[in-house]
Amino acid sequence: MSQSIKLEPQQAERLRKEREQPWRQALRREISVQKRLTITRQVMPQQEPEVRIKNFKEVNLGYTLELARAEAQRCLDCGNPGCIAGCPVAIDIPTFIKYLEVGELEKALEKIRETNGLPAICGRVCPQEIQCEKNCNLVKAGKEPVAIGHLERFVADFLCTRQDIGAVGNSGASRKKEKIAVIGSGPGGLTAAADLARLGYRVTVFEALHLPGGVLAYGIPEFRLPREILHSEINFIRSLGVEIKANFIVGQTATLDDLKQAGYKAFFLGTGAGLPSFMNIPGENLLGVFSANEYLTRVNLMKGFRFPEFDTPVPRARKAAVIGGGNVAMDAVRTALRLGAKEAVIYYRRSRAEMPARAEEIKHAEEEGIIFNFLTLPVRFLGNEKGELKGMILQRLKLGEPDSSGRPRPVPIPGSEFEVEVDLAVVAIGQSPNPLLIKKLPGLKLGRWGNVEVDYQTMTTSLEGVYAGGDAVRGGATVILAMGDGRRAARAMDNYLKKC
Repeated sequence: MSQSIKLEPQQAERLRKEREQPWRQALRREISVQKRLTITRQVMPQQEPEVRIKNFKEVNLGYTLELARAEAQRCLDCGNPGCIAGCPVAIDIPTFIKYLEVGELEKALEKIRETNGLPAICGRVCPQEIQCEKNCNLVKAGKEPVAIGHLERFVADFLCTRQDIGAVGNSGASRKKEKIAVIGSGPGGLTAAADLARLGYRVTVFEALHLPGGVLAYGIPEFRLPREILHSEINFIRSLGVEIKANFIVGQTATLDDLKQAGYKAFFLGTGAGLPSFMNIPGENLLGVFSANEYLTRVNLMKGFRFPEFDTPVPRARKAAVIGGGNVAMDAVRTALRLGAKEAVIYYRRSRAEMPARAEEIKHAEEEGIIFNFLTLPVRFLGNEKGELKGMILQRLKLGEPDSSGRPRPVPIPGSEFEVEVDLAVVAIGQSPNPLLIKKLPGLKLGRWGNVEVDYQTMTTSLEGVYAGGDAVRGGATVILAMGDGRRAARAMDNYLKKC
């Protein structure tokens, strides 16, 4: 789902002044709009499908400097840039692209990091096609949008070791006395922590797992997000003065009241959506049936694909089935293929048009030989005498009237059941907020599905001084939406503490 933001008058005026700088005006005169419109979108180099299905290395290889500058020339430097309104963290996209066009990469990265502390991650996993790129004015001219995500990734990767760039506000001498606790080190928590540190607060991030990153670490495979990139981005957050404490479960290691007694004045709940949803059909407890959460955590966080070098085993299937149609389902099925499955199939209850996964992820999966079976739904898992999964019974569906999501409701077709042989099934049909902490906070208002209810303008909860964002609120959304939540929460927390 796309989300447009409304620029504040002060921000809009700042963007106008940036655009009217002499060097920007000269750049617009140097290459006319007509000439820029003739430049075609630069294709991102990638591993060939027959090669990449045998490794966990990143599929997209990134732009060269030559490709990046050629793509940057496609940007029209519009007077009314729709791309910024389409970005949940409001990156000044035209300015960073124009800096890139003239080779000022340090200034480009500094501009990005003014509002986004995780550019190398966003450039890889954000759905630009429904956000900033969807709003690119080139689309209105009948052209492909500027490859904003590819350019953001290029700038961040080119200067990945330069953690000093954009690290404003990390001077210990300028620190305020107030301590703020951020619970959870996913994209929302890291963004809130970064913005609060820039404002001078003493920020501690408490992470339940042994490594920070949240869903970025346990949910996204290395062929989409290499771990060295994740670690580099987190180190930048640390360079702002943020402390990260791993293996610290707020609610068990210490309660929120304990943290208050330790001097923390405000809290951001970014505990994610770690509670997987299941289908509740017969056989779901068989060996070989996994939630996507567990399956991907074994592979991504616990390095199960390198067993026995690492001590967490992961099943290697001959015939793998993944139930679902989102990005998590794509990650799971492509992982199963890389772990040696001879056949890897997506079973999705709606049609291709309703799939919520990114277009790029679907394209990559198809290139790799993933089979898509639409309008089908498992109704029973079948096991052998050892309690191991051996197959599934599925039912064919047709699309009926729209449901509450606005998408056509799948309707079972009587007598359409059929059986398939599988030895691994991964259920990727969504997840709910982790209840470990939020259900231990009396007075915290929760929604129907256990999500934390907030005022979306400020991310305030029903508890004073407690804010929330990301999947704990949304129940499973994009990285960039979680980051937008973190930014709004940080501004609201700053306003709150100024009044205390």
